[in-house]
Amino acid sequence: MSIWSSISGCLRIADHHLFAIQFCMAEMIGWEHYRTLLAVLREGSLSGAARALGMTQPTVGRHVSLLEAAFGQKLFTRTQAGLQPTEAALSLQGYAQTMHDTAAALEREASGHGHHIQGVVRISASEIIGVEVLPEALVQLRQTYPLLKIELVPTNRLQDLLQREVDIALRMTPPRQQALVARRVGAIEIGLFARADYLARHGTPVTPEELSRHVLIGFDQDTPFLRAARTQFPFWRREVFALRSDSDLAQLAMVRAGAGIGVCQTALARRDSALVRVLPDIFAFPLETWVTMHGDLRGSRRCKVVFDALVAFLEAYAQGRDSHA
Repeated sequence: MSIWSSISGCLRIADHHLFAIQFCMAEMIGWEHYRTLLAVLREGSLSGAARALGMTQPTVGRHVSLLEAAFGQKLFTRTQAGLQPTEAALSLQGYAQTMHDTAAALEREASGHGHHIQGVVRISASEIIGVEVLPEALVQLRQTYPLLKIELVPTNRLQDLLQREVDIALRMTPPRQQALVARRVGAIEIGLFARADYLARHGTPVTPEELSRHVLIGFDQDTPFLRAARTQFPFWRREVFALRSDSDLAQLAMVRAGAGIGVCQTALARRDSALVRVLPDIFAFPLETWVTMHGDLRGSRRCKVVFDALVAFLEAYAQGRDSHA
């Protein structure tokens, strides 16, 4: 055996032992250090992570330093724009996020067992449903079950029920995964609306062609909803929108402000006497709505009561029987 082969073998052994030491050190680091790493990645600074976690900035700095020592690599570099993550930090982000999600799921699961309905239930819904519709349902739930804690995620992005990003999700498409439990609550109708004073100034269109003379409010990026609506209403396309936003809440705010004509849930519009429906016999788009959760949660009492309450509430809302009507 040559001297170079011997040296090469020694280096491989040394590298192996170094990796083993780093791995063991990483194994000894508590979950709170990875939670800190995730917060720094999200906030972009030690001070921001400290505020988000309710910790002191020196403690956050020590957690990062310990992780860097354990892995033998820098995790952040300082720039004028703040802390920039290195490749090493970005490679750890997914694992830290998985640990965060698992810890949250374990906490929710553990807290949901007992003699009372208690613990955390995480719900996702579209922006409009989450902000404009669900708060009343959550008030009713908390009055009935005061030990419940609800985490509401208003987002148009589909949350992964199989990976337990959330416990319960409200969706406008039927779920396809067999592992999910789903209840259809009905079709929530979408119509065109404008504020009365806007129509008083600009007139009320009576045909789709007359919409071209109006300020139309719609999406910026093409969406599944826009593509589906276009199959029935070819005049409702991105090019005609004078005001564009991918936020449903922003679109609704512009309609309410009298900026022009845009879409709104008819049940929601009934709550606002200033809103007037436009082309009701031409533009009526039903959104089939489902309440879904992972099948493994059927044995969770807290998830079941929330699931059933949301189904009942949204069935009434879809049928126009909500308390604001």
